[in-house]
Amino acid sequence: MAEEVRKLKESGDGDITILGSGSIVAQLAAAGLIDDYQVIVNPVVLGKGRTMFEGVEDPPNLKLENTRTFKNGNVLLSYSRAN
Repeated sequence: MAEEVRKLKESGDGDITILGSGSIVAQLAAAGLIDDYQVIVNPVVLGKGRTMFEGVEDPPNLKLENTRTFKNGNVLLSYSRAN
């Protein structure tokens, strides 16, 4: 999958968006193919969860670029790769 995404990125035909798939994000992050991350934080206590970079040996160094707070309490965090 990473090789196909690499080909799509190199074609320059536009942006690629991934919505809510932790396993795909982890695979593409490990391959260094994700440039920007937008994460929505929902203020709900669940007790346990999974890390966004589960299984990634060298997680990307991220820089917070922007935040947006919604009336319902959710927060959108926009990050870019810092390296």
